[in-house]
Amino acid sequence: MCGIIGLLARTDDVRARLGELVTPMVTCMGTRGPDSAGLAIFHTPLDNGDRRYGFFHADHDFDWPSFHDDFSSQVASQSECRSLENHAATISSASPSDVKDWLNRSYPEVHLLSVGTSGEVYKDEGHPQQVAGRYQFTSLTGNHVVGHTRMATESSVSPAHAHPFTAGEDFCLVHNGSLSNPNSIRRKLERKGIHFETDNDTEAGCRFLEWRMSEGDTLEEAIEASFEVLDGFYTFLMATADRLVLVRDAFACKPAVVAQTDDYVAVASEFRSLAHLPGIESADVFEPMPEQIYSWQQ
Repeated sequence: MCGIIGLLARTDDVRARLGELVTPMVTCMGTRGPDSAGLAIFHTPLDNGDRRYGFFHADHDFDWPSFHDDFSSQVASQSECRSLENHAATISSASPSDVKDWLNRSYPEVHLLSVGTSGEVYKDEGHPQQVAGRYQFTSLTGNHVVGHTRMATESSVSPAHAHPFTAGEDFCLVHNGSLSNPNSIRRKLERKGIHFETDNDTEAGCRFLEWRMSEGDTLEEAIEASFEVLDGFYTFLMATADRLVLVRDAFACKPAVVAQTDDYVAVASEFRSLAHLPGIESADVFEPMPEQIYSWQQ
């Protein structure tokens, strides 16, 4: 049992309050997932060829200033450098392949959490309320966000196993449920040269969808293809640079609820996670249908 949440802003006021509004959604889902928590938040895409890079290190006392200095001198200049606890972020013109090669050579203990023009990721072990406070979720602003609270059932509790999972650029996925065939998916993709970082079933689903998109599918086409490949029970909530996408398996046994107003689209595993949102009393609230793809765009 896990909790998923998502919030897409339709007004500047909600964009400015995104963290304030989404934090209670995450902490409320702590009863569904007390082991770890995470958020992926998406901003207006950079339009100058730069990318946002997010990093993680297990040591909360890691020397991020030296890391950023080495990045600038050995990889590429940076227009922004930030660090908080064991997470860091930078904006740079460096290519993803150059960054990954440099990390493997110089900082193999640093994990690349996210890359793209829009998104950044925070995730860690601990109760969602602790994680939200540790990474100051209430101060976040942006266009849309997906989050997750995890109760581990099939793989270990660690920051790497926490959601959201990312693959490619500006694509992430959070999952409530369990896939029964992640190992066969993993073997198929590894033969195509795709690298996995965990034994988590959600990573297999995330990388399968991103692989299909890298082969030319739209996200909707990739999801349609996944109906014939992914075996198990799931509610998937995905985010790209400009939208949220939700889908449930054919049995729809994992809960989900959607609330729409002129100001936002909100998604959660349970309605109580949405009850504090402004205007919720007049929102269009519904339960998503099985194997129907719901997509909301900025």
